[in-house]
Amino acid sequence: MRRWTIPGALVLGLSVVAAPAAMAAERSETAVTSSSPVSEVRESVVRVKIPLPKAAGARPPECDWLSYLRYRHEDGPAESAKAHRVLVAQPGILEGAGAFDGVARNTVAAAAKSGRHIEFWALDRRSNCLEDNAGVLAGVAAKDSHVAVDYYYRKKPVNGRAFSGYRTNDQVKFLQHVGLEQTLRDQYDLLAAELPGQKLRKQKVLCGGHSLGGSITGFFALSDFDGNPATTADAGYEQCGGYFALDTRIRAGIPVGDEQLAVNAVPATQFGPAVVQAGLEAGVIPRALGGPALINPETMNLLAIAGLAAHAAPTGLSDLATYIPASFNTDSTYRLLFSKDYPTFVTGSPTVKDFKFTNNAALGGLLDDNSQPLAFLQSSVGFFTGGPIADKSFPAPNDLVVSGNGGLAAFLGTERKAIPDRPNGPLYGWQNYDELSGVPNAADGKPFTTPAKEVTDIAQLARSLAEHPLDFTEDYFPTRLITDITLRVAPGAVHPGGITANPTLNLQGGDGLGARDPQPGDVIAPGYQHIDVLTASPVQNDGRPEPISTALAAFAGR
Repeated sequence: MRRWTIPGALVLGLSVVAAPAAMAAERSETAVTSSSPVSEVRESVVRVKIPLPKAAGARPPECDWLSYLRYRHEDGPAESAKAHRVLVAQPGILEGAGAFDGVARNTVAAAAKSGRHIEFWALDRRSNCLEDNAGVLAGVAAKDSHVAVDYYYRKKPVNGRAFSGYRTNDQVKFLQHVGLEQTLRDQYDLLAAELPGQKLRKQKVLCGGHSLGGSITGFFALSDFDGNPATTADAGYEQCGGYFALDTRIRAGIPVGDEQLAVNAVPATQFGPAVVQAGLEAGVIPRALGGPALINPETMNLLAIAGLAAHAAPTGLSDLATYIPASFNTDSTYRLLFSKDYPTFVTGSPTVKDFKFTNNAALGGLLDDNSQPLAFLQSSVGFFTGGPIADKSFPAPNDLVVSGNGGLAAFLGTERKAIPDRPNGPLYGWQNYDELSGVPNAADGKPFTTPAKEVTDIAQLARSLAEHPLDFTEDYFPTRLITDITLRVAPGAVHPGGITANPTLNLQGGDGLGARDPQPGDVIAPGYQHIDVLTASPVQNDGRPEPISTALAAFAGR
């Protein structure tokens, strides 16, 4: 079993629930203490033992458990079966359960104001079992990011545990069997274990997800789980009373914005499923999606450490770029993210180490839509302050980015990119989403951003990245899951009317990926980026309640 160090957590103990096939499933639920201002919402981490098939091969024992974060109102029923609704959310690509913290809390709180007590279950995919979050959680408890860095990079144990290193391709061989079919089965088995009785699930459960989670939900709706299409009580669409899509669509296909990522990451998809599976089994195709820089287990974990630093000391001087030992991976990632232009990228000078940032500014530089180049990682958390700012023309100039041309917009977004322009100079700080003043103009004469474009409290983003036992990122995303979706390898998807069998609520970020193709009935949140639909503040700059969670709570209340 995975060991967690959760600051202030209360162990609730083990209970037994009915599992599929009339077997008892071992279950644990542990309360999680959060610093979120939405304090009337209770959070716990639930783990249910549902082993992988023997054919999956050797794997760590914790990978025979499924986990999720359970959110419920403090005045609501203790039993999920007695809640008005249970919203079950599949995460997007490279994403874990902790990413849903903001929207989960906001939705549960909004529903309670209308007299309805709902639950929000943020699922962790099985592959998240491979992560070691002990260093980050110990850093949260100590309010010191150095504790985490020392654990992951200097072999300093925490609570008697030592980091064993990031797992290699040979160490995650079982992931070649964790594709779409297993992911869908995991959701079905977990729902059946936690909410026994198909009629109860049909009445209570709303199924949905963010980004790639919309595609997974679409395939879930089409799927049959007893091997007999003539019997429909086990069909995916009969486990849900409705669907919700967070900056995505409920459909059986790869979502907007992920197509190019899938093709670039696994070019072998053009040769078909047999070639892909042979490549996974031979180890030629990495079993976990990643590369030598930017997207791999180490850099995903670096986001959690950056969130921890901003959470612990938001205005403190960031030393992550210097305190973390230099390596090809970290140096290449910094160069990709913080190069002002192509000459800077090629020469490597100046480097991020030549600038002074607060911890908030470092986190904002990593994920804000005016800095982060990749659209699927962008959020709207404010803007730099404290020194001169310039247009960031790497990897594309702002005039091309702002034009929003087709595939480029889906890959890079459409916001003007900015970067600090004074190495060895002032300390660059961060203006939060609701604190903007004196934002400079870009080269085209227009401001880099406005209050209408900023929606997420950077403190919320930092909390989501750092303080959950099931974290924000997915360090070992199974390659087979995205290749199966790209190639539509879903043997059990035999109910073609499943997606239209239930009502759907589409919730799109106005500047995100889902709104690239608006449809009648969409709820579109102006200014939101792809991540903002999960992290946006309960109160927006116009004084109104957060629109995504407000609409989702109303949908759950119908």
